[in-house]
Parts: sequence; C-alpha cells; structure tokens
Amino acid sequence: MSTAKKAGAARAAKQTGATTVVAKKTPGTATAAQSAVPKARVAAAEPGELAVRPGEDPWTPEEVAGARAELESEMTRLQEELASSEASLVGLMRDSGDGAGDDQADTGTKNITREHELALAANAREMLVQTERALERLHAGTYGLCENCGNPIGKARMQAFPRATLCVECKQKQERRS
Repeated sequence: MSTAKKAGAARAAKQTGATTVVAKKTPGTATAAQSAVPKARVAAAEPGELAVRPGEDPWTPEEVAGARAELESEMTRLQEELASSEASLVGLMRDSGDGAGDDQADTGTKNITREHELALAANAREMLVQTERALERLHAGTYGLCENCGNPIGKARMQAFPRATLCVECKQKQERRS
C-alpha cells in the first residue's frame, strides 16, 4: 500500500472512529489484524457516541431510547409470533397422521399449510436474531456502524430500518453480487 493511501485510510478511520485494517500480503490469505469496526464497549454507549454520517446531528438520548424501545417491542412481537407458529406446526404435525382416508387434495392442502407455517417460523426466527443483534450493537456502542466497511450507516437509515447492519453502499454491492 502506498504511503499516500495509508495516510488517506488513517484519516478516514480517524474521522469515522474505525480502526485501520492491516492485511497480510500473501495472496488469498489476507486477514485483518484489527476489525474495521471499533471494539465493543463494556457499558452502553452514550447517545452522542453512536455513529452518524458527516452533517448529521448526533443521537439524542430520546432517539436512542426510542430506537431501543422499538427494537425491544419488535423482539417481543417476534417471540410471540414464533411461539404461535411453532404451536401451529405442532398441531399440523399431530393432525397429519398417516394420511389414511385423505384424497390427494387434502394431502396437498395439509402439505402447503405446513410449508407455509415453516416459512413463517423461519422468517420470524431470522428477524428475531437480527433484532437481538441490533440491541447488542446498541448496548455495545457499535450501533449504526457498517459491519462491512466500518463507516457510519446513517442515522436516518437506522431510524427507518433499526436492524440495518450495512451502509447503503455496502448493501448495494451485496445485492449486486446476489
């Protein structure tokens, strides 16, 4: 890496609060010596310490409390939805029996209903994990930092989608690869 590039990377890291990344020069085995995201703090971060993009106002205590309340409410809702889906699945599995006496339409309907409940449960489980991770990042003080590049995600994006883990640029790159 050139001296100018190193200086530019160091300046960018200092501005965003990220640590610099040092990679080995062995092809195919590049590993980061330090994470691009600041280390998690032991206690919850102060509202003004959460990452924002240049030009954005810092997080206020009310905004942090609102984000935390929304995430906790979402977590409770998802836990209830997951419990309901799992209870429905238990009932569907119990009622499916061996299918004796069912015609093809009955069997097909039962299978579709079971697959639908499985999909709902999997979706609720995934969203619950994302919500729990967002709460952990909020507590650790890394809420609002991109997990890919370490730059601030943006306060407006975090308020619109509190479970966001990637900045807009990294999310667009990820979607283009998919």
